[in-house]
Amino acid sequence: MSFITILLFFIYTWGIGFALTSFVKNSENFFERNLMRIGIGLGVIPILGVFLNLVHIPLHWIVFLILSISAPAYFLFKKNKLNFNKIRFPKPNLLKIKKSNLYILAVFLLFFILLYVMVKGSFAYPWLEDGDPWSHAVSAKYIAIKHTAYGQTPDFYITHYMAPYPPGYPILMGLLHQTSASIYWTLKFFNALIISLGIIFFYFFVKEFTQNKSKALFSAFVLTCIPCFLSHFIWSHSLVVILFFPTFYCLEMIKHDKKWAYAATVVMGSIFVTQPSQSIKFVVLLGIYFIIKSLSEKKFQKHVFFAGLGGLALSFMWWYNNLGMLKYGIRKSQATGEVLTKTGFFNKIISTIQKTFNPNSGTATRAYSFNDFFVAKPQNMINNPIGVGIVLSLLLFIALIYVIIKYKSLIKKENHWIIITLAWLVFTFLGINSMTFNLPVGLYAFRFWMLFAIPVSILASLGLEFLIQISKKIKISSSIIVIIIIIGILMTSGYQRYKVNTAIWPFQDFTSMDEMQSYLWLKNLPVNTKVLPLCFRDFSVIGLDKMSYRWEPAIREFKDASINKTTGQMHTFLKRWGYEYIVIDAHCIKKFGENETNAKLQEIASSPYFQIVYPTQETQPKGAFIFKVV
Repeated sequence: MSFITILLFFIYTWGIGFALTSFVKNSENFFERNLMRIGIGLGVIPILGVFLNLVHIPLHWIVFLILSISAPAYFLFKKNKLNFNKIRFPKPNLLKIKKSNLYILAVFLLFFILLYVMVKGSFAYPWLEDGDPWSHAVSAKYIAIKHTAYGQTPDFYITHYMAPYPPGYPILMGLLHQTSASIYWTLKFFNALIISLGIIFFYFFVKEFTQNKSKALFSAFVLTCIPCFLSHFIWSHSLVVILFFPTFYCLEMIKHDKKWAYAATVVMGSIFVTQPSQSIKFVVLLGIYFIIKSLSEKKFQKHVFFAGLGGLALSFMWWYNNLGMLKYGIRKSQATGEVLTKTGFFNKIISTIQKTFNPNSGTATRAYSFNDFFVAKPQNMINNPIGVGIVLSLLLFIALIYVIIKYKSLIKKENHWIIITLAWLVFTFLGINSMTFNLPVGLYAFRFWMLFAIPVSILASLGLEFLIQISKKIKISSSIIVIIIIIGILMTSGYQRYKVNTAIWPFQDFTSMDEMQSYLWLKNLPVNTKVLPLCFRDFSVIGLDKMSYRWEPAIREFKDASINKTTGQMHTFLKRWGYEYIVIDAHCIKKFGENETNAKLQEIASSPYFQIVYPTQETQPKGAFIFKVV
């Protein structure tokens, strides 16, 4: 664990968030003011990284550190007229017990509980799960070393998570990796931290949205427990969905100070350069928010409208230079693994749109049944678990009944949040069921589950409010009702989420557990030891904290021609690049053929230039052969 990197994370986010909100009317609550600065600062880093990249300023941690401390230092010294002897730090009365602070304390507890679960689950196994995290390891490693998000071109493919794919997530992880030696730990820990911080940001958003701390706290509790919200799976969705909360918080704060629209603009810009499909869904959620709020207040919400346009405009700092890359498709090649192939630009755009908005789009999309919603299971998908849970489903149903009974009150201005949330619920529910209902369009239906959890969590507080009103009429203590509901949610939703997120998750692309176990032997070597997987993609060692130059053409060419090189030629090349180990595995058979691979294996094993270190008589199984470059 790198404590310095954790500290720097909060310095970056708080300092940048302070800079963006220093000229607006902030919350009077010390904790809310500073915690949301962290959320807003987190939402600035992706678009800031894109800007620095555009003007060719290195994406170096020192650059971000200077930027993050500049505004606080300026305001501190300006306030005290640069007289160090007169500097007085604010002394908030933190010991004074306020009801609002008790609510925040409860949210902190939810944050730490979720962080514990996510971190425990992330480190429950020694590999990166599935395929996406391994590719993110390569893109983050590249940015950490090269200090730029540029590098992938139509002529040179590195990984799916580089151009034209938006770089927000790897920029953040690459920045953090620069001060943390382990990319494996960096990805796992900070991915879990970002998801857990989302509970805090969500609470403050809902508090402003509903103007009710109790509803906000219960909604945060539900979001902590609901199975279909984010798992600890490592991908850019973990960041982009969490950024929804500080964005809508900024939009809600416009009612206090119009200048909050500028902060909303910047964070929205980051959403658009972090993950593409969720950005499209965000636009719909934003559109619903804008339309209903304009109608309920009988006033065109120009600040919301122009903040959205401004965020989209900011994102073109990335998309302007990378839209052209969309005409290239990735094709698997036996010789080189993956290559980019050019197709007609117009035809490629049309095919991309048709594929993206197909109701069946998404690797895990399927038709869902009532039980998929009602009964949460302890075994689930890992990238986006499904299910709500019995008690939460009933609570949602009660909330809908409450809305029907009290529908006349919905036209009141102060209740516009209910209509917005209901519209969000309908949109995300239909998004989940694009295949179930045979809708004409869809957008990766299984990824709607994490968004569906948001309106469900908010409306659950309305269902609880209705139950409390009924309990008072029949003279049952409201505390008893709340306790029963909380226990029910923990048993039918929270437990299931815990089990899924602390289970042993599978890996991907490795041919067998034997091969994975062989690669895990590399963990005995120092971090960033240079290891070349002769036939497998380089993420196989980068994701295990070893180093290989996936992005160097010479390395790619050597790997492709290695079967025809002598051991002397191989040794000379490896020494020149500083490689200390090579790995030969089953992928060589797929790439070069069984006979050729066995012959090369025997040649290397009998060469004085190489020494076998795995397997030995004591280390089984033989899923791969690892040789030390002598």
